[in-house]
Amino acid sequence: MPAHAKSTAWKFRRRRAAVGGGVLLFILAAGGATKVLATALDVTTTTTTTTTTTTTTIPLNQVTNSPVPVVQRRLSLFKRIGGPISPKSVVSTNTGLVFAQNMMYRHTITVYNSNGALLHTISDQVNLTALGVTGHPGWTRGAPVEAAVTPDGAHMWVSNYSTYGNGSGPEGSDTCTPSSAQAAHDTPSFLYRVSTTTFKIDMVAKVGLVPKYVAVTPDGRYVLATNWCSWNVTVIDATNGHTVKVIDARGAYPRGIAISPDSRYAYVAIMGGSVLDVIDLSTMKLIRTFEVGSNVRHVVIDPINGNYLYVSLNGPGEVEKINRFNGHVVARVHTGAQCRSLSISTDGTALFVVNYDSNTMTMLRASDLHILQNVATGTHPVGVTYDGTTGRVWVAVYTGEIMVFNTK
Repeated sequence: MPAHAKSTAWKFRRRRAAVGGGVLLFILAAGGATKVLATALDVTTTTTTTTTTTTTTIPLNQVTNSPVPVVQRRLSLFKRIGGPISPKSVVSTNTGLVFAQNMMYRHTITVYNSNGALLHTISDQVNLTALGVTGHPGWTRGAPVEAAVTPDGAHMWVSNYSTYGNGSGPEGSDTCTPSSAQAAHDTPSFLYRVSTTTFKIDMVAKVGLVPKYVAVTPDGRYVLATNWCSWNVTVIDATNGHTVKVIDARGAYPRGIAISPDSRYAYVAIMGGSVLDVIDLSTMKLIRTFEVGSNVRHVVIDPINGNYLYVSLNGPGEVEKINRFNGHVVARVHTGAQCRSLSISTDGTALFVVNYDSNTMTMLRASDLHILQNVATGTHPVGVTYDGTTGRVWVAVYTGEIMVFNTK
């Protein structure tokens, strides 16, 4: 294992256990010590009613709820969502739906309308044989991590940290190398494709060991997944779920992905290092790297003209703005301890980042990364998404809730 994999503070194992109607979150450090970080009490579960909704895809540069640019607005708490959830990520479809991925702690994806009402709870249990996959008889469970909507809004692709069932190996680990994962008999995991109208899993795609992030090209042709323990990126044909190419990353722990507006280039965050990998999707080759800073975790792209990338550096707790054509860092700011996921408003004027150990979410001006506002969240905010239908910002709080903020 590389030296950095032994010493980096952000690498940990997560475990949760139900205790007295609540959820205890444990962190298992590399040395093996277990620490209880927080308790998130469950609330009474309301019976889920599936509601038929009419959805309209929102153009990337359009904000429908206000003519005021998002950068000129202020955040205020709109709603807290509880229940049996442990959200690792939240993703808006920009068609009136928000998906929350609840990992192996709940084995579910929960779907809400833009006002925060629960529409459906999707089990991660699938019959892989029925979906054309051999070697996994019976039922298989997943562990939903991240999600990405297709350009037409018809489907959401969801990554699974591991799978559980016949033909699946043990649960993966956050601290791994390709050889250690193979020695532990870890097995490849799967992406699920979920219909946004039926809320059914209608396709799966085999990827690598411990896939984390997933992205869909703007032209809808490819789906990309970063495989944390395989140290590579799987490119999937979106029409049939077949593997097009597996591309080795230039370093340990690939995670976030952003794709250029023309669907030509993918920018991959290498969290175990300090670079963004640049993949040419026309040749399916890694063509260069950009040196950006340590523990680069998440990356988003300017939705208006695609000239700039924005990355979160988990270790130093910083956000950077990067010229995507030459890799030059044009702005940098410290937002909080262990900044994790980023989201950008659909008008491209404001960024939102969650700071995992500061228990805050920061709103930034995209033009120069000036901090506009910090708001308190629950313990360990980990995911964030901007909903273009309402202008609201959703925050996934790992210890068991979702917080929704107005921008007015």
